[in-house]
Amino acid sequence: MFDNLADRLNSTLKNLRGQGRITEDNVKDTLREVRRALLEADVALPVVREFIEHVQEKALGKDVLGSLSPGQALVKIVNDELVSVMGEANESLNLAAQPPAVILMAGLQGSGKTTSTAKLANFLKQKMKKSVMVVSCDVYRPAAIEQLKTVAAEVGADFFPSDASQKPVKIAKAALDSARRQFKDVLIVDTAGRLHIDNEMMDEIKALHKAVNPVETLFVVDSMTGQDAANTARAFDEALPLTGVVLTKTDGDARGGAALSIRQITGKPIKFLGVGEKTDALEAFHPDRVASRILGMGDVLSLVEEVQSKVDQKEAEKLARKMAKGKGFTLEDFKSQMEQMANMGGVASMMEKLPGMNDVPDAVKNQVGDRQMARLVGIINSMTPQERRFPAIIKGSRKRRIAKGAGLHVQEVNKLLKQFNQMQKVMKKMKGKGIMNMMRGMKGRFPGGGMPPGGGMPF
Repeated sequence: MFDNLADRLNSTLKNLRGQGRITEDNVKDTLREVRRALLEADVALPVVREFIEHVQEKALGKDVLGSLSPGQALVKIVNDELVSVMGEANESLNLAAQPPAVILMAGLQGSGKTTSTAKLANFLKQKMKKSVMVVSCDVYRPAAIEQLKTVAAEVGADFFPSDASQKPVKIAKAALDSARRQFKDVLIVDTAGRLHIDNEMMDEIKALHKAVNPVETLFVVDSMTGQDAANTARAFDEALPLTGVVLTKTDGDARGGAALSIRQITGKPIKFLGVGEKTDALEAFHPDRVASRILGMGDVLSLVEEVQSKVDQKEAEKLARKMAKGKGFTLEDFKSQMEQMANMGGVASMMEKLPGMNDVPDAVKNQVGDRQMARLVGIINSMTPQERRFPAIIKGSRKRRIAKGAGLHVQEVNKLLKQFNQMQKVMKKMKGKGIMNMMRGMKGRFPGGGMPPGGGMPF
Protein backbone atom coordinates (compact mmCIF):
# COMPACT_ATOMS: atom_id res chain seq x y z
CA MET A 1 0.00 0.00 0.00
CA PHE A 2 1.13 3.60 -0.67
CA ASP A 3 3.94 2.42 -2.99
CA ASN A 4 3.31 5.06 -5.65
CA LEU A 5 2.78 7.87 -3.15
CA ALA A 6 5.85 6.85 -1.14
CA ASP A 7 8.05 6.85 -4.26
CA ARG A 8 6.84 10.28 -5.37
CA LEU A 9 7.08 11.92 -1.93
CA ASN A 10 10.53 10.48 -1.24
CA SER A 11 12.00 11.66 -4.52
CA THR A 12 10.48 15.13 -3.97
CA LEU A 13 11.57 15.55 -0.35
CA LYS A 14 15.02 14.06 -0.96
CA ASN A 15 15.92 17.14 -2.99
CA LEU A 16 15.09 19.40 -0.06
CA ARG A 17 17.02 17.39 2.53
CA GLY A 18 20.32 18.40 0.98
CA GLN A 19 19.58 22.10 0.66
CA GLY A 20 21.24 24.53 3.02
CA ARG A 21 18.16 26.63 3.58
CA ILE A 22 14.49 26.75 2.70
CA THR A 23 13.01 29.66 0.80
CA GLU A 24 9.47 30.49 -0.19
CA ASP A 25 10.28 29.52 -3.78
CA ASN A 26 11.65 26.03 -3.12
CA VAL A 27 8.84 25.31 -0.64
CA LYS A 28 6.28 26.16 -3.32
CA ASP A 29 8.08 23.98 -5.89
CA THR A 30 8.22 21.07 -3.45
CA LEU A 31 4.60 21.40 -2.39
CA ARG A 32 3.50 21.54 -6.02
CA GLU A 33 5.05 18.09 -6.44
CA VAL A 34 3.56 16.88 -3.15
CA ARG A 35 0.12 18.08 -4.30
CA ARG A 36 0.50 16.23 -7.60
CA ALA A 37 1.60 13.06 -5.76
CA LEU A 38 -1.45 13.20 -3.46
CA LEU A 39 -3.87 13.72 -6.36
CA GLU A 40 -2.32 10.82 -8.28
CA ALA A 41 -2.82 8.69 -5.14
CA ASP A 42 -6.57 9.51 -5.50
CA VAL A 43 -6.73 11.57 -2.33
CA ALA A 44 -9.88 13.72 -2.28
CA LEU A 45 -9.28 17.29 -3.55
CA PRO A 46 -10.55 19.08 -0.38
CA VAL A 47 -8.17 16.95 1.69
CA VAL A 48 -5.24 17.77 -0.61
CA ARG A 49 -5.97 21.50 -0.47
CA GLU A 50 -6.12 21.56 3.33
CA PHE A 51 -3.00 19.39 3.61
CA ILE A 52 -0.93 21.68 1.36
CA GLU A 53 -2.18 24.84 3.12
CA HIS A 54 -1.20 23.51 6.55
CA VAL A 55 2.24 22.32 5.42
CA GLN A 56 2.99 25.59 3.62
CA GLU A 57 1.93 27.67 6.61
CA LYS A 58 4.21 25.70 8.97
CA ALA A 59 7.08 25.41 6.48
CA LEU A 60 7.39 29.16 6.06
CA GLY A 61 7.40 29.75 9.80
CA LYS A 62 10.51 31.01 11.57
CA ASP A 63 11.21 27.63 13.28
CA VAL A 64 11.84 25.96 9.93
CA LEU A 65 13.53 28.87 8.16
CA GLY A 66 15.96 29.23 11.06
CA SER A 67 16.57 25.50 11.47
CA LEU A 68 20.06 24.05 11.03
CA SER A 69 18.59 21.36 8.78
CA PRO A 70 15.49 22.91 7.20
CA GLY A 71 15.04 20.02 4.74
CA GLN A 72 14.65 17.57 7.61
CA ALA A 73 12.35 20.02 9.38
CA LEU A 74 10.05 20.09 6.37
CA VAL A 75 10.00 16.29 6.21
CA LYS A 76 8.88 16.30 9.86
CA ILE A 77 6.10 18.78 9.04
CA VAL A 78 4.87 16.56 6.19
CA ASN A 79 5.03 13.54 8.50
CA ASP A 80 3.07 15.31 11.25
CA GLU A 81 0.45 16.50 8.77
CA LEU A 82 0.02 12.98 7.36
CA VAL A 83 -0.55 11.72 10.91
CA SER A 84 -3.05 14.52 11.55
CA VAL A 85 -5.01 13.77 8.35
CA MET A 86 -5.26 10.07 9.20
CA GLY A 87 -6.32 10.58 12.81
CA GLU A 88 -3.38 11.19 15.20
CA ALA A 89 -3.44 7.82 17.00
CA ASN A 90 -4.88 4.34 16.83
CA GLU A 91 -8.47 4.20 18.03
CA SER A 92 -9.11 0.73 19.37
CA LEU A 93 -12.47 -1.00 19.66
CA ASN A 94 -14.63 0.12 22.55
CA LEU A 95 -15.95 -3.10 24.08
CA ALA A 96 -16.87 -1.56 27.44
CA ALA A 97 -20.42 -2.91 27.61
CA GLN A 98 -22.42 -5.60 29.35
CA PRO A 99 -21.38 -8.80 27.51
CA PRO A 100 -21.92 -9.64 24.80
CA ALA A 101 -20.61 -6.44 23.20
CA VAL A 102 -22.18 -6.24 19.73
CA ILE A 103 -20.20 -5.20 16.64
CA LEU A 104 -22.26 -4.43 13.51
CA MET A 105 -20.49 -4.75 10.14
CA ALA A 106 -21.87 -2.56 7.33
CA GLY A 107 -20.83 -1.91 3.74
CA LEU A 108 -21.49 -2.45 0.05
CA GLN A 109 -21.51 -5.86 -1.61
CA GLY A 110 -18.02 -7.04 -2.51
CA SER A 111 -16.26 -4.82 0.01
CA GLY A 112 -15.10 -7.80 2.07
CA LYS A 113 -17.56 -7.70 5.01
CA THR A 114 -17.83 -11.45 5.54
CA THR A 115 -14.07 -12.03 5.36
CA SER A 116 -13.47 -9.03 7.62
CA THR A 117 -15.99 -10.44 10.13
CA ALA A 118 -13.91 -13.63 10.40
CA LYS A 119 -10.64 -11.66 10.55
CA LEU A 120 -12.02 -9.46 13.33
CA ALA A 121 -13.21 -12.53 15.25
CA ASN A 122 -9.70 -13.98 14.94
CA PHE A 123 -8.14 -10.66 16.05
CA LEU A 124 -10.41 -10.51 19.13
CA LYS A 125 -9.64 -14.11 20.05
CA GLN A 126 -5.87 -13.95 19.49
CA LYS A 127 -5.00 -10.40 20.58
CA MET A 128 -7.70 -9.59 23.12
CA LYS A 129 -8.50 -13.11 24.38
CA LYS A 130 -12.25 -12.68 23.85
CA SER A 131 -14.82 -15.41 23.22
CA VAL A 132 -16.63 -14.56 19.99
CA MET A 133 -19.85 -15.52 18.21
CA VAL A 134 -20.62 -14.48 14.62
CA VAL A 135 -23.91 -14.38 12.72
CA SER A 136 -24.88 -13.57 9.13
CA CYS A 137 -28.01 -11.50 8.45
CA ASP A 138 -27.44 -11.56 4.69
CA VAL A 139 -30.62 -13.43 3.74
CA TYR A 140 -30.29 -12.34 0.10
CA ARG A 141 -27.13 -14.38 -0.50
CA PRO A 142 -27.27 -17.86 1.04
CA ALA A 143 -23.68 -18.33 -0.13
CA ALA A 144 -22.63 -15.52 2.22
CA ILE A 145 -24.10 -17.44 5.18
CA GLU A 146 -22.18 -20.57 4.18
CA GLN A 147 -19.02 -18.53 3.65
CA LEU A 148 -19.23 -17.09 7.15
CA LYS A 149 -19.85 -20.55 8.60
CA THR A 150 -16.69 -21.83 6.87
CA VAL A 151 -14.38 -18.96 7.85
CA ALA A 152 -15.76 -18.90 11.41
CA ALA A 153 -14.74 -22.55 11.76
CA GLU A 154 -11.25 -21.64 10.49
CA VAL A 155 -10.71 -19.08 13.25
CA GLY A 156 -12.50 -21.01 15.98
CA ALA A 157 -15.40 -18.58 16.46
CA ASP A 158 -18.91 -19.84 17.29
CA PHE A 159 -21.30 -19.56 14.34
CA PHE A 160 -24.99 -18.85 14.92
CA PRO A 161 -26.98 -20.52 12.10
CA SER A 162 -29.38 -18.56 9.87
CA ASP A 163 -31.09 -19.09 6.52
CA ALA A 164 -32.66 -17.12 3.68
CA SER A 165 -36.26 -17.68 4.89
CA GLN A 166 -35.72 -15.65 8.07
CA LYS A 167 -36.01 -11.92 8.70
CA PRO A 168 -32.67 -10.18 9.43
CA VAL A 169 -33.90 -8.51 12.64
CA LYS A 170 -35.20 -11.82 14.03
CA ILE A 171 -31.86 -13.50 13.20
CA ALA A 172 -29.91 -10.77 15.00
CA LYS A 173 -32.13 -10.87 18.10
CA ALA A 174 -31.93 -14.68 18.31
CA ALA A 175 -28.13 -14.56 17.93
CA LEU A 176 -27.87 -11.93 20.68
CA ASP A 177 -30.00 -14.07 23.00
CA SER A 178 -27.85 -17.14 22.25
CA ALA A 179 -24.62 -15.19 22.84
CA ARG A 180 -25.95 -14.03 26.22
CA ARG A 181 -26.89 -17.56 27.27
CA GLN A 182 -23.43 -18.84 26.25
CA PHE A 183 -21.67 -15.97 28.05
CA LYS A 184 -19.87 -14.77 24.93
CA ASP A 185 -17.78 -11.60 25.20
CA VAL A 186 -18.52 -10.37 21.68
CA LEU A 187 -21.17 -10.90 18.99
CA ILE A 188 -20.25 -9.79 15.45
CA VAL A 189 -23.22 -9.24 13.12
CA ASP A 190 -22.49 -9.48 9.38
CA THR A 191 -25.11 -7.57 7.36
CA ALA A 192 -26.28 -7.65 3.75
CA GLY A 193 -24.56 -5.47 1.17
CA ARG A 194 -25.86 -3.96 -2.08
CA LEU A 195 -24.19 -2.94 -5.30
CA HIS A 196 -25.09 0.65 -4.45
CA ILE A 197 -26.62 2.63 -1.59
CA ASP A 198 -30.45 2.45 -1.62
CA ASN A 199 -33.29 3.29 0.76
CA GLU A 200 -34.29 -0.33 1.30
CA MET A 201 -30.77 -1.24 2.38
CA MET A 202 -30.52 1.72 4.74
CA ASP A 203 -33.92 1.02 6.33
CA GLU A 204 -32.94 -2.60 6.97
CA ILE A 205 -29.60 -1.79 8.55
CA LYS A 206 -31.18 0.96 10.70
CA ALA A 207 -33.68 -1.61 12.00
CA LEU A 208 -30.83 -4.04 12.74
CA HIS A 209 -28.90 -1.33 14.55
CA LYS A 210 -31.93 -0.50 16.71
CA ALA A 211 -32.57 -4.18 17.48
CA VAL A 212 -29.05 -5.08 18.72
CA ASN A 213 -27.78 -1.64 19.92
CA PRO A 214 -24.12 -2.24 18.92
CA VAL A 215 -21.20 -0.67 20.79
CA GLU A 216 -19.28 -0.57 17.49
CA THR A 217 -20.70 0.00 14.01
CA LEU A 218 -17.88 -0.56 11.53
CA PHE A 219 -18.07 0.43 7.88
CA VAL A 220 -16.16 -2.01 5.67
CA VAL A 221 -14.88 -0.49 2.43
CA ASP A 222 -12.57 -1.52 -0.42
CA SER A 223 -9.47 0.70 -0.39
CA MET A 224 -9.04 0.34 -4.16
CA THR A 225 -12.12 2.50 -4.75
CA GLY A 226 -9.98 5.47 -3.66
CA GLN A 227 -11.76 8.68 -2.70
CA ASP A 228 -15.09 7.01 -3.58
CA ALA A 229 -14.51 4.94 -0.44
CA ALA A 230 -14.61 8.13 1.64
CA ASN A 231 -17.76 9.39 -0.11
CA THR A 232 -19.55 6.05 0.43
CA ALA A 233 -18.52 6.05 4.09
CA ARG A 234 -19.98 9.56 4.47
CA ALA A 235 -23.30 8.41 2.95
CA PHE A 236 -23.48 5.50 5.40
CA ASP A 237 -22.56 7.75 8.32
CA GLU A 238 -25.53 9.98 7.53
CA ALA A 239 -27.83 6.96 8.02
CA LEU A 240 -25.96 5.13 10.80
CA PRO A 241 -23.90 6.27 13.79
CA LEU A 242 -20.63 4.74 12.49
CA THR A 243 -17.84 4.35 15.04
CA GLY A 244 -15.06 3.42 12.65
CA VAL A 245 -13.88 2.06 9.31
CA VAL A 246 -12.27 -1.20 8.20
CA LEU A 247 -10.23 -0.58 5.03
CA THR A 248 -9.91 -3.83 3.05
CA LYS A 249 -7.69 -5.05 0.19
CA THR A 250 -4.93 -2.60 1.08
CA ASP A 251 -2.31 -5.12 -0.08
CA GLY A 252 -3.55 -4.61 -3.64
CA ASP A 253 -3.78 -0.81 -3.43
CA ALA A 254 -0.59 1.00 -4.45
CA ARG A 255 -2.18 4.45 -4.13
CA GLY A 256 -3.59 4.82 -0.62
CA GLY A 257 -6.03 7.66 -1.37
CA ALA A 258 -8.80 6.11 0.74
CA ALA A 259 -6.67 5.98 3.90
CA LEU A 260 -5.74 9.64 3.50
CA SER A 261 -9.28 10.81 2.73
CA ILE A 262 -11.67 8.89 4.98
CA ARG A 263 -10.91 10.50 8.35
CA GLN A 264 -10.98 14.03 6.94
CA ILE A 265 -14.22 13.57 4.97
CA THR A 266 -16.23 11.47 7.44
CA GLY A 267 -14.67 12.36 10.78
CA LYS A 268 -14.61 8.61 11.50
CA PRO A 269 -11.36 6.80 12.38
CA ILE A 270 -9.91 3.93 10.39
CA LYS A 271 -9.63 1.17 12.97
CA PHE A 272 -8.32 -1.73 10.90
CA LEU A 273 -6.55 -2.51 7.63
CA GLY A 274 -7.18 -5.74 5.72
CA VAL A 275 -3.71 -6.64 4.42
CA GLY A 276 -4.26 -10.01 2.72
CA GLU A 277 -6.57 -12.93 2.16
CA LYS A 278 -5.64 -15.02 5.21
CA THR A 279 -7.80 -14.87 8.33
CA ASP A 280 -4.96 -13.33 10.34
CA ALA A 281 -4.32 -10.58 7.75
CA LEU A 282 -5.89 -7.77 9.77
CA GLU A 283 -3.84 -4.94 11.30
CA ALA A 284 -4.83 -2.26 13.77
CA PHE A 285 -4.47 1.10 12.02
CA HIS A 286 -1.78 3.36 13.49
CA PRO A 287 -1.62 6.73 11.66
CA ASP A 288 1.89 7.53 12.91
CA ARG A 289 3.26 4.18 11.72
CA VAL A 290 1.57 4.46 8.34
CA ALA A 291 2.93 8.00 7.87
CA SER A 292 6.39 6.68 8.69
CA ARG A 293 5.99 3.97 6.02
CA ILE A 294 4.88 6.51 3.42
CA LEU A 295 7.99 8.63 4.02
CA GLY A 296 10.32 5.62 3.79
CA MET A 297 11.14 5.54 7.51
CA GLY A 298 9.69 2.07 7.98
CA ASP A 299 7.42 0.71 10.67
CA VAL A 300 9.69 -1.17 13.03
CA LEU A 301 7.14 -1.22 15.87
CA SER A 302 4.61 -3.18 13.78
CA LEU A 303 7.38 -5.50 12.59
CA VAL A 304 8.48 -6.21 16.17
CA GLU A 305 4.85 -6.90 17.19
CA GLU A 306 4.48 -9.35 14.32
CA VAL A 307 7.71 -11.12 15.23
CA GLN A 308 6.60 -11.43 18.86
CA SER A 309 3.15 -12.79 17.99
CA LYS A 310 3.87 -14.99 14.97
CA VAL A 311 7.42 -16.31 15.27
CA ASP A 312 8.00 -19.61 17.05
CA GLN A 313 10.22 -18.47 19.93
CA LYS A 314 11.72 -21.92 20.54
CA GLU A 315 12.72 -22.22 16.90
CA ALA A 316 14.18 -18.69 17.01
CA GLU A 317 16.29 -19.49 20.09
CA LYS A 318 17.49 -22.73 18.50
CA LEU A 319 18.55 -20.88 15.36
CA ALA A 320 20.25 -18.12 17.39
CA ARG A 321 22.38 -20.73 19.18
CA LYS A 322 23.41 -22.22 15.83
CA MET A 323 24.37 -18.80 14.53
CA ALA A 324 26.41 -18.04 17.65
CA LYS A 325 28.39 -21.26 17.11
CA GLY A 326 28.70 -20.61 13.39
CA LYS A 327 27.76 -24.15 12.46
CA GLY A 328 24.80 -26.49 12.19
CA PHE A 329 22.70 -24.16 9.98
CA THR A 330 20.92 -26.53 7.57
CA LEU A 331 18.46 -26.28 4.71
CA GLU A 332 15.79 -27.33 7.23
CA ASP A 333 16.57 -24.14 9.18
CA PHE A 334 16.52 -22.15 5.95
CA LYS A 335 13.08 -23.54 5.10
CA SER A 336 11.82 -22.85 8.63
CA GLN A 337 12.93 -19.20 8.31
CA MET A 338 11.03 -18.74 5.07
CA GLU A 339 7.88 -20.37 6.46
CA GLN A 340 7.98 -18.08 9.50
CA MET A 341 8.33 -15.08 7.20
CA ALA A 342 5.30 -16.29 5.23
CA ASN A 343 3.35 -16.44 8.52
CA MET A 344 4.18 -12.77 9.02
CA GLY A 345 2.53 -11.77 5.74
CA GLY A 346 5.37 -12.60 3.36
CA VAL A 347 8.51 -10.80 2.30
CA ALA A 348 6.75 -7.85 0.68
CA SER A 349 4.86 -7.06 3.90
CA MET A 350 8.05 -7.23 5.98
CA MET A 351 10.16 -5.18 3.58
CA GLU A 352 7.50 -2.47 3.56
CA LYS A 353 8.06 -2.04 7.31
CA LEU A 354 11.85 -1.76 7.14
CA PRO A 355 13.42 1.72 7.09
CA GLY A 356 15.00 2.80 3.79
CA MET A 357 13.37 0.11 1.66
CA ASN A 358 12.01 2.76 -0.72
CA ASP A 359 15.60 3.30 -1.88
CA VAL A 360 16.19 -0.37 -2.65
CA PRO A 361 15.86 -1.04 -6.41
CA ASP A 362 12.85 -3.10 -7.49
CA ALA A 363 15.22 -5.58 -9.15
CA VAL A 364 16.72 -6.42 -5.74
CA LYS A 365 13.30 -6.60 -4.03
CA ASN A 366 12.04 -8.97 -6.73
CA GLN A 367 14.86 -11.41 -5.95
CA VAL A 368 13.24 -12.09 -2.58
CA GLY A 369 9.60 -11.82 -3.57
CA ASP A 370 7.04 -14.24 -2.15
CA ARG A 371 6.96 -16.16 -5.43
CA GLN A 372 10.72 -16.69 -5.29
CA MET A 373 10.43 -17.82 -1.67
CA ALA A 374 7.78 -20.36 -2.65
CA ARG A 375 10.12 -21.73 -5.34
CA LEU A 376 12.93 -22.13 -2.81
CA VAL A 377 10.64 -23.91 -0.35
CA GLY A 378 9.49 -26.16 -3.23
CA ILE A 379 13.09 -27.12 -4.01
CA ILE A 380 13.84 -27.97 -0.36
CA ASN A 381 10.60 -29.96 -0.07
CA SER A 382 11.82 -32.09 -3.00
CA MET A 383 14.92 -33.11 -1.03
CA THR A 384 15.26 -36.05 1.32
CA PRO A 385 15.80 -35.33 5.06
CA GLN A 386 19.46 -36.38 4.64
CA GLU A 387 19.97 -33.96 1.74
CA ARG A 388 18.53 -31.09 3.78
CA ARG A 389 20.91 -31.80 6.65
CA PHE A 390 23.96 -32.50 4.46
CA PRO A 391 23.59 -30.50 1.22
CA ALA A 392 27.18 -31.35 0.20
CA ILE A 393 25.96 -34.78 -0.96
CA ILE A 394 23.69 -33.21 -3.57
CA LYS A 395 25.41 -33.92 -6.89
CA GLY A 396 24.32 -34.38 -10.53
CA SER A 397 21.65 -37.10 -10.36
CA ARG A 398 20.25 -35.82 -7.06
CA LYS A 399 20.03 -32.28 -8.47
CA ARG A 400 18.10 -33.54 -11.49
CA ARG A 401 15.70 -35.49 -9.28
CA ILE A 402 15.15 -32.48 -6.95
CA ALA A 403 14.59 -30.10 -9.89
CA LYS A 404 12.09 -32.49 -11.47
CA GLY A 405 10.23 -32.87 -8.17
CA ALA A 406 9.99 -29.08 -7.79
CA GLY A 407 9.01 -28.57 -11.45
CA LEU A 408 12.06 -26.35 -12.04
CA HIS A 409 15.39 -26.40 -13.89
CA VAL A 410 18.62 -27.75 -12.39
CA GLN A 411 20.04 -24.20 -12.58
CA GLU A 412 17.51 -23.14 -9.90
CA VAL A 413 18.78 -25.89 -7.58
CA ASN A 414 22.40 -24.83 -8.24
CA LYS A 415 21.54 -21.21 -7.46
CA LEU A 416 19.89 -22.16 -4.15
CA LEU A 417 22.85 -24.30 -3.09
CA LYS A 418 25.34 -21.57 -4.04
CA GLN A 419 23.49 -18.94 -1.99
CA PHE A 420 23.16 -21.33 0.92
CA ASN A 421 26.91 -22.12 0.87
CA GLN A 422 27.77 -18.42 0.85
CA MET A 423 25.43 -17.80 3.78
CA GLN A 424 27.10 -20.62 5.73
CA LYS A 425 30.56 -19.14 5.06
CA VAL A 426 29.48 -15.72 6.32
CA MET A 427 27.98 -17.26 9.46
CA LYS A 428 31.15 -19.26 10.20
CA LYS A 429 33.32 -16.21 9.66
CA MET A 430 31.23 -14.05 11.96
CA LYS A 431 30.40 -16.64 14.65
CA GLY A 432 29.89 -15.27 18.12
CA LYS A 433 30.00 -11.65 16.94
CA GLY A 434 26.28 -11.00 16.68
CA ILE A 435 23.95 -10.25 13.82
CA MET A 436 25.07 -6.63 13.34
CA ASN A 437 28.70 -7.68 12.88
CA MET A 438 27.57 -10.42 10.52
CA MET A 439 25.70 -7.86 8.40
CA ARG A 440 28.75 -5.57 8.40
CA GLY A 441 30.84 -8.56 7.31
CA MET A 442 28.70 -8.79 4.21
CA LYS A 443 29.80 -5.20 3.38
CA GLY A 444 26.34 -4.32 2.19
CA ARG A 445 26.32 -7.10 -0.41
CA PHE A 446 24.08 -10.12 -0.11
CA PRO A 447 25.30 -13.58 -1.12
CA GLY A 448 24.69 -14.61 -4.70
CA GLY A 449 23.90 -11.06 -5.76
CA GLY A 450 20.55 -11.14 -3.98
CA MET A 451 19.24 -11.25 -0.44
CA PRO A 452 20.52 -13.98 1.87
CA PRO A 453 18.37 -17.04 2.56
CA GLY A 454 15.32 -16.01 4.57
CA GLY A 455 15.74 -12.42 3.43
CA GLY A 456 18.71 -11.83 5.73
CA MET A 457 16.47 -11.84 8.79
CA PRO A 458 17.23 -15.03 10.73
CA PHE A 459 14.71 -15.00 13.56
